[in-house]
Amino acid sequence: MPIVTFHKNGQTYRDEVAPKSNLVVRAGIKAYPYPHLQYQCGMGKCATCATRVLSGAEHLPPPNWKEKKQLGERLDQGWRLTCQLWIEHDIELQQD
Repeated sequence: MPIVTFHKNGQTYRDEVAPKSNLVVRAGIKAYPYPHLQYQCGMGKCATCATRVLSGAEHLPPPNWKEKKQLGERLDQGWRLTCQLWIEHDIELQQD
């Protein structure tokens, strides 16, 4: 089971999620242990769910066209759209 470590507002939240979980989908159905995840559309259109990947990025697929369009140069700084990620390995995220 992948472990997600999530940093927000000076707090750290850590819990397991089922393999191939999408954090925004799980938050939308209230089955996600991190109530402070900021998200909105869940479709890669608004970038509200943008998070910086602190560790585990090597296990993620390359950014898709939605992430490239929404994040641009921030991709080079480790930012990804959480709604576009399906978690299969441990990951550490930070959202401002």
